[in-house]
Amino acid sequence: MKTKIIYEDQHILVCYKPAGLATQTARVGQQDMVSELKNYLARSAAGKKSAQPYLGIIHRLDQPVEGLLVFAKDSASAAKLTAQLSQGTLNKQYYAVVCGKPQVKSAELVDYLAKDEASGSAVVVAQSEGKKAVLQYHVLGQAPVSGQAAASGEDGLKQDAGCRASDSPDLSTMRAITVLDIHIDTGRFHQIRAQMAHTGLPLLGDSRYGNEISAQISRDLQVRNVALCAYKIVLKHPVTGKQMEFTIKPEGKIFSKFSII
Repeated sequence: MKTKIIYEDQHILVCYKPAGLATQTARVGQQDMVSELKNYLARSAAGKKSAQPYLGIIHRLDQPVEGLLVFAKDSASAAKLTAQLSQGTLNKQYYAVVCGKPQVKSAELVDYLAKDEASGSAVVVAQSEGKKAVLQYHVLGQAPVSGQAAASGEDGLKQDAGCRASDSPDLSTMRAITVLDIHIDTGRFHQIRAQMAHTGLPLLGDSRYGNEISAQISRDLQVRNVALCAYKIVLKHPVTGKQMEFTIKPEGKIFSKFSII
């Protein structure tokens, strides 16, 4: 089983999903986290006179993203955890490695996102056309880039079409990578990936939202999955009400370049 169980009791499961494993998929023959956990629960219940084990999906992570997820083992717990997610009391923190240098140490990004059905991507749209997406980021550290991408001349740099004009990258900013601590106030589709790309700081390893420079740096650094990790989750236990916090260290090699993590 690729899924790692971090914590389990009668009511919840807190698990680590590796990058590359889908949270849930309808594709025949493709492995996913939900199927693994259902099989695990079925094996655990073997010999007991009970119905098919219950697994409540509270939230998801994109397939190329690693990190923590919480699942419910009964419907009442699922309802309470889902309510926490809606109310913002179930909190998640992310590490992200982006291409470039943010202009400020900390910032809040507010955008309106809609899903483009043709491409399957999230796009920034006018307020009247999308759902509000809010995140805060804080710079934890930076590292210089060497290799073909860093050696590119100015002609090799092309601004991503989605970048904010005020944050357009230049040669000096694109010669570094930055690790961010990110908190999202809203849980929109591909939110972090779309918003960071839109502000001119695409995530490494993100072929969907990246640009030519981030793609080249990703190749140089051999980043094959999106450099995003849900490293912390904070919640109230749905039955006891106890405040619980779980943290992990990212397994993606790109994160090891930053000693602060």
